[in-house]
Amino acid sequence: MLKAVIGALAAIVVVPGLAVAAPPPAGRGPVGPNAAAILAQTGALRPDVLELALAAYARAEEQGDVLRPRLTVIDYELPSYAKRLWVIDMTSGRVLHEEWVAHGMGSPTGSGGNMERALSFSNQCGTKKSSLGLFRTAETYQGQHGYSLRLDGLEQGINDAARERTIVVHPADYVTSDRAQERMIGRSWGCPAVRPAISQQLIDDIKDGSLIWTYFPDDGWLQRSPYLAKAPTGALSAANTVAVSAIPATR
Repeated sequence: MLKAVIGALAAIVVVPGLAVAAPPPAGRGPVGPNAAAILAQTGALRPDVLELALAAYARAEEQGDVLRPRLTVIDYELPSYAKRLWVIDMTSGRVLHEEWVAHGMGSPTGSGGNMERALSFSNQCGTKKSSLGLFRTAETYQGQHGYSLRLDGLEQGINDAARERTIVVHPADYVTSDRAQERMIGRSWGCPAVRPAISQQLIDDIKDGSLIWTYFPDDGWLQRSPYLAKAPTGALSAANTVAVSAIPATR
C-alpha cells in the first residue's frame, strides 16, 4: 500500500553532510502520506532510516500485522540527547510526536550502551538491553512506572521475547528536556522509556495495534529481517551514514 510513499523519497535533495527535504507536494500521495512531507516535520529523522521504516511497515501491512495505522520510528544510532523517536499517523502523514527516548543499559551495566550511545542489543532475558526490529503495540496497564504499554516483538529471534522480558513503553524521570540538554538522559532495562510529561498522550496515540520500528546499523539484523526483504538495497547501505549536521557532536 505504501510503495508510493517509499518512491517519494526521490524528492530528497542530498547535500554533503546534510539531508534536506525538497518542498513536498501539497496533500498526500495516491496511497499513504508523502515521505518528504513527513521529513519536513522532523528535526533529525534521516531519509534512509525513514525509507527502511516505511518498507517494514508496508510489508507488515501486506501480512495483516497492522491493526492501527500509526508508525513509531526509533533511531538508536542517534545519541540519547537528540530527539530520536517519531510517531507518524500513516493515514494523514502527520508527525504526532518527536521525542527523546532511553535505551537499555545492559547487564553488566554499560554493556548495552553508555549515557549517550546505544552499543549493543539483545532478545535475551536478563540482558537489560534494547531490542531492534518491528514491534506491535498491545494493551496498557498500570505498572511500577505508572501508565505503561506492552509490546509484542514480530521478528523471531530478534525481539519476539519482548513480552517475556517486559519490554514496554513507560514514563521515566531520567528522560527530560533538562537532562537531554546536559547529555544525561538515563538508561532503562531495555525499555523505550519516554518523558513523563508526554507519556500518557504518546501511549494513547500508539496503543492497540500500531507498529514500532527500532533501528541501528546492525548488518546481521538488516540482512535477515523478514520485514526488510523488499527494502531497496541502496537504503540498506545508505542508512548507516549519519547526517552529521542533524545531531550535536559528542563531547
